[in-house]
Amino acid sequence: MPERARGRRRRAGRRATVPLTVVSALVATAALAGCGQQRDDDVYTVLNSSTDDSYHGWDAATLSRCSKRLGITIEQQSVPAAQVMTKSLRMASSKSLPDVIQFDASEMPTFAEAGGLIDLRTLGLSTQDIPRGIVDFGSYKGTYYGAARTVNTLALFYNKDTLKKAGLEVPTTWAEMRQSAKKLTKGKQYGIALSAGGAEDGVFQFTPFMWSNGGDESHLASKQVAQALDYWKSLIKDGSLSKSTVNWTQADVNDQFMAGNAAMMINGPWQVETLNTKKNLDWGIARIPVPKAGDDSVGPLGGAVLTVPKTGDTAREKTAAKIIDCMAGEKEQITYARNSWMVPANEKAAAVWRKEVPELDALADQVATARSRTAKVGARWSSVSLALQSAFQSALTGQSSEAALQRAQQRATSGK
Repeated sequence: MPERARGRRRRAGRRATVPLTVVSALVATAALAGCGQQRDDDVYTVLNSSTDDSYHGWDAATLSRCSKRLGITIEQQSVPAAQVMTKSLRMASSKSLPDVIQFDASEMPTFAEAGGLIDLRTLGLSTQDIPRGIVDFGSYKGTYYGAARTVNTLALFYNKDTLKKAGLEVPTTWAEMRQSAKKLTKGKQYGIALSAGGAEDGVFQFTPFMWSNGGDESHLASKQVAQALDYWKSLIKDGSLSKSTVNWTQADVNDQFMAGNAAMMINGPWQVETLNTKKNLDWGIARIPVPKAGDDSVGPLGGAVLTVPKTGDTAREKTAAKIIDCMAGEKEQITYARNSWMVPANEKAAAVWRKEVPELDALADQVATARSRTAKVGARWSSVSLALQSAFQSALTGQSSEAALQRAQQRATSGK
């Protein structure tokens, strides 16, 4: 999922949208500057978004191990996730780019399209044992620019005790989920909670409904996308989904679930640690229900990728690739996944992880069919996301889904 740190919970959030022309100009400046950048020959830098104390500590430990393994000094520079792109551009402008940049995968194509990243395969990094979908997750126009350590996606979380008391099985189809949500709605408890907020959180949560129904982010005005949005509207009409969903982030959704105000929720593994703090909450996860039995449940891949920016200093770029190879190695992936509750990107590492956390096995299954948000539209994703955010606000507060999505298609095409 797209991540944002909020205390111990990671979620998607707003990002500053930087015009591609600006990115291209600043990246070109850095590339032309080449070896003219002033650097400490003995110190390498990784720019990331690990501002949360726990994540910062985990990355510090990883970099300490990799420093010893490679015989160099590696430091991390952490900024809020919404600032990674703008920070990278400022550093490009001042000819002080770091050796490795950890981008959210949805932002990486913008820097890649501007010519600012190096094909990791040319630096000797292999994609062996990495599922095709995760390779695509770190690629732009077929070129592999970003190595993922771990990935995440969404799943259906449910209160085991509540469903058992109601005599309900875990739903697997849209019809079953709608019926179950109706039956579970009583008093202050809604049947289900999800984020339809006007930010990346809501778009991230909409993609499994859109994609599993055959919808496509390059054709927002299609009937398949409208049907998915109408399904959300039906949950609100039934009273099973709070109207406040248009204001909720994924962290808000988790709060509702933990407070007993929702029997089920759509959310991601970054909430697990917080869920486990409530000892009397017996929760489970399952794949997100599909339009009809037999359909694939196609969710979004979320997470970050490690990239090597072009600086013109080929020796440092090769060392940067070694840093990524260490950070994204099987052992480091498993360690990071244990801490963050994400799924290792490497298939062998994921197999070990599944045995360690069998309660999240369904999440690994969901990852197996998940795909990247930028696979089809690349750097245009930010325009598509903003257009969908506006459509949610309109359709879920009264406008027809068709009309809202027609406008969204126009906005996405124009880039406004």
